[in-house]
Amino acid sequence: MAGKWIRLLGPPVIESLGATPLQPRGRKAWAVLAYLALQGEGTSRPRMASLLFPDAADPLGALRWNLSELRRALDGVTVGGDPLRLVLEPPWQCDALEVLDPAANTGMDPRGFTGQLLEGLSFADCPVFDSWLADQRYRFDNVVQSLLYEAALASLAAGTPGLAADLATLALERDPFHADCNAVLVKALVAMGEHRRARQHVTKCGDLYRQELGLPLPAEVRQALSDAAPQKDPLMPATPATVRSYLDAGGASLWAGAVDRGLEQLRLAVVLARGTGNDHLLAESLVALSGALIHQAGGRGAEVADFLHRALQAEGPVGASRTAAAAYRELGYLSVQRGVPDRAAGWLDRAMIAAEGFLDEQARVLAIQGMLASDTARYDAAVTALVESGRLAEALGSRRQQAFSAALLGRVFLLRGELKQAAVTLDRAQDWIAEEHWTSFEPFVAGLRGEAYLASGQLEEAAALIDRSWVMAELAGDHCYMALAAGAEARLFMEHGDLTAAAHWIDRGLGPNPWYLWYSARLLDTAAEVSIASRSPRASAFVERLAELASRSGMREFVVRGQSHRAVLGDEAAAQAVPWLARDIDNPALAAFLAARHGGQAAATQVAHIESRVEHGSNG
Repeated sequence: MAGKWIRLLGPPVIESLGATPLQPRGRKAWAVLAYLALQGEGTSRPRMASLLFPDAADPLGALRWNLSELRRALDGVTVGGDPLRLVLEPPWQCDALEVLDPAANTGMDPRGFTGQLLEGLSFADCPVFDSWLADQRYRFDNVVQSLLYEAALASLAAGTPGLAADLATLALERDPFHADCNAVLVKALVAMGEHRRARQHVTKCGDLYRQELGLPLPAEVRQALSDAAPQKDPLMPATPATVRSYLDAGGASLWAGAVDRGLEQLRLAVVLARGTGNDHLLAESLVALSGALIHQAGGRGAEVADFLHRALQAEGPVGASRTAAAAYRELGYLSVQRGVPDRAAGWLDRAMIAAEGFLDEQARVLAIQGMLASDTARYDAAVTALVESGRLAEALGSRRQQAFSAALLGRVFLLRGELKQAAVTLDRAQDWIAEEHWTSFEPFVAGLRGEAYLASGQLEEAAALIDRSWVMAELAGDHCYMALAAGAEARLFMEHGDLTAAAHWIDRGLGPNPWYLWYSARLLDTAAEVSIASRSPRASAFVERLAELASRSGMREFVVRGQSHRAVLGDEAAAQAVPWLARDIDNPALAAFLAARHGGQAAATQVAHIESRVEHGSNG
């Protein structure tokens, strides 16, 4: 490969075509390089020195020596300034940045990214940096896994099932229990005509799930083996008119609540569209079916992702396109729910480009961008996106989009402890939901409004809405809203001092295993609080599950809360990491929680004290 490469995934190394470049000396130089590469906005010199040289006699002097090491090895790379920044110019490239860059990884072959971040290096003497590195390793593992999965889907859609099978196999080497990757491998084998191998893999997968997890074979894996398009009437001509008739009928059935009938009609539209030879009509039909599967039938797995990739393949590079925008948006939405924010951002950026001129699509994309920003604790960005989404929806007269965007905005206010704004916003969303008779979305808003009452101390009002949220979610069989409502019930009983009932609701909420991982993280956070308060032996297990999930999924606030739980359980390294990690999150409610839990203002000011000691101690 041409150019010069900084390889941070796997054992770190500098590579240059046709030459043997100098290498930075010492693990701390590599640590500085990795941190600066992944902190694009830069970091102050005292902060960097405190992270990596906390016990040095001259921390800033130690930092300067390591910076000089990097400049010696990275000729032509800018490493400096205050705040410190790493600036790469051609021919320099960095594999970690390539993986995370949503613009650079279109069509990128993910098979070369096989190792951990700074593989083989450890930093037990720098507990805060070590915590950051552990989080980033989980993050990269998740992103590379998703890249392999998405590349396998794209290869399947492009008619290269052999490559799809290779990519899915690599993904399964990283996580053999990934149901969607197993499903893609089965689809690829079927497409290759390898039906016996496909059946053998399904059997092997079923044995693995049963023996290792005590669970049945995931339905999507079994379905991948027996996927079959519905049979159309042989006398029905495959024309644009018949396709649009089925699309219209499917939409009407879904609006009336006849989900199964609507899905059958949309699947027939796809079959007929293939017969027309009209690629745009096929893409439109696939997107309509995908949207129905996602939003009406709870589809989140390989089947719907496969349809969306096939839609993009059919639509082709056409610039602004409502169909392409919707496909990219839905892929972004799936990535948000699966907890892969780096991939979600890329899909949503492409959705916004394709949505140029389509205000309704822009409103939808902005809402999902706001959801993503909220999940990753970038609350200002979330508010900006959701307010603009609501403004566009209002101008278009789209009540459902207004309700959706307002509900997500109310969630941001609730999480930040801005309870009056949360109440006003969620009440407005509830009114619009009632106007639209949108009962499937009501459990979400009712649960959030109940939590706003709970946070305000209005327990009776809270109980009424939280109970309603649970009942409606359970009746609908919506696992995500069930997890939301169960967590709210647990927090309500905690407020009443009934920890046994709170633990009962935790177990009820964890059972459904929601697709949207933010709900799982929030429920695990509540589970950690309940189990710590009740001195339950399950506390450590809940905390570790939360910490891993939050790290993999980029949920920065839950990363902080997980470290806070660890600190309460006696982990001194976690106690040191909490104020460092929390400093980058603008959330008054989180700051108040940490201050109350970790000694008033001491936790909030610990970072500044350490940095000041480093700076003045070195200057002295």
